Amino acid sequence: MKITGKTALEISDGIRAMVQNGKLKPGDALPPVRDLADTLSVNRNTVAAAYQRLAKAGLALTQGRLGTTICAPPQAGEQEGLSIGTALIDLADGNPDPQWLPNPAELLAGKLAGAFAQQLAGPFLYGDDTILPSLREHAQAWFASDCPAGWTLELTHGAVDAIERLAAAHLVPGDKVAVEDPCFLGSINALRLAGMQTVGVGIDEAGMRPEALAAALDKGARAVLLTPRAHNPTGWGLTPQRAEALKRVLAAHPGVLVIVDDHFALLAETVYCSVIPASTSRWALVRSVSKGLGPDMRLAFVACDIETATRLRTRLAPGMCWVSHILQAIVGVCLGSPDVRRQVDQARDQYASRRQELHAALLAQGIDVPTPTGGFNLWVPVARDPKDVAYALAKKGWLVRVGSAFDVQGQSQAIRVTVSKLQDGQAQRFARDLKMCLG
Repeated sequence: MKITGKTALEISDGIRAMVQNGKLKPGDALPPVRDLADTLSVNRNTVAAAYQRLAKAGLALTQGRLGTTICAPPQAGEQEGLSIGTALIDLADGNPDPQWLPNPAELLAGKLAGAFAQQLAGPFLYGDDTILPSLREHAQAWFASDCPAGWTLELTHGAVDAIERLAAAHLVPGDKVAVEDPCFLGSINALRLAGMQTVGVGIDEAGMRPEALAAALDKGARAVLLTPRAHNPTGWGLTPQRAEALKRVLAAHPGVLVIVDDHFALLAETVYCSVIPASTSRWALVRSVSKGLGPDMRLAFVACDIETATRLRTRLAPGMCWVSHILQAIVGVCLGSPDVRRQVDQARDQYASRRQELHAALLAQGIDVPTPTGGFNLWVPVARDPKDVAYALAKKGWLVRVGSAFDVQGQSQAIRVTVSKLQDGQAQRFARDLKMCLG
């Protein structure tokens, strides 16, 4: 391996070329800054700057005295979704129940077709307002009591897209982001692919622990991402007391970006408890429609401060990737339809009933399970290795998600069970089978 160059750009480009042609592989160590500077007869700061360029590009990892090594290419990581080709009962996919989702084709072919056509009276062109008036009106009613004064609205292609865009708007690769530990798969993947360092913050049944958040902020976290309700994977949510405690912690760090992922808002069973202090200068409250209207409805409302909205618009501007007005119109028609709202309300009741049924069945078998307050999932701590438990359940016909998939720095000793599509009698049978698997 021969590294050449006299400037930081030449050195970094040369190393980058060696990575691309396979001469340098993931895990390979680069020469110490002092040694390479002596070899190339350049200033040490030049080599240090070259290594920093590689780190920002995601090609290398600098670890101080431990040196600099070549990184593996970013991977998408484990994903939510159906397990194709399995005969097992899938309690791992994290999906809503399709029978409780509105069918857009049927809606728009029926009595709501006129409302849809009215929202799309003509084609939209470059330079037009990127948000339909009906969605602005809906957002005003939905967010007004939950946001600090002076908020404004943007739209993104779902909650995870919002998280990735917000991080890119305010942070740089390598910045630390405090997240719940365990954390939602999509959030972990989005931040990792954006080059951020996720810092796990412990949680309990009342939400993120204030002392753990304070420790993460003291260690340099520049952003916080948390879920106020229906936390995935646990189903836990913030209590009013915990929200106030977190707000006090965040008030001491007004420059930290606060992202609140209220992804389950359409189906939420509990009230929203804000953690955003009045002193926080950069914040966003994200509410997706995918849980209530379907994952293919790639739209999330983002209420945020003016500066954050301005930064988001640089990427959501006309000519780049604004959310389609056609999709907005479908969402607007659904949100404005009494029939769809009744269906969403019924879905909320069904999910709560199925979650409570499984929780009761597990308790009846002597399996101690924390009480969830929302969401599609139940978090089940286990005494055995969760992988062994999942394997034993698979032999009995059940597919569950191992808790370690959601770990940031912690080590979860649990499995996650998606309850949204449980059928009559399955909760009791699953509880009995799990009891046998736990031995």
